[in-house]
Amino acid sequence: MSTKLAYPVAALAALAGCAEQAEVSRAVASAEAATTPFTPEYLGIDTRLLDGDLVAFDVKMTGARGNQDVADYAQCAASQYALIRGYGFARHVRTAVDRRGPVWEGDATYVISDALPEGLAKIDAEVAVAACEENGIPTI
Repeated sequence: MSTKLAYPVAALAALAGCAEQAEVSRAVASAEAATTPFTPEYLGIDTRLLDGDLVAFDVKMTGARGNQDVADYAQCAASQYALIRGYGFARHVRTAVDRRGPVWEGDATYVISDALPEGLAKIDAEVAVAACEENGIPTI
């Protein structure tokens, strides 16, 4: 094998190894989350109307298994907020999660609407609130 070909092959092999390691890491994290006892304590929701139908939700909790638990809490808040305002739908814009000691904090932004919004992350508020109740996640 020529030297010119050996370097690209070695680089591709290293990249493949990194991708494989990342996949293994995700699988381990998922398995750990599945076996970690889930004992959440929901510490509250703050709502901020940003502009018209754009709303921010700040949520805090302890006992989360990871970012998804915090994001689910924010989605429950957004879904109930949409219903309270007379809307049937919400669209997720973004969620940032931070952990400070045992407290997990989420800062999520949603667009609420009375018609099914465009985009990939659309939420039927009634269905979402029912799922939140079923899963014991509080709403507003």
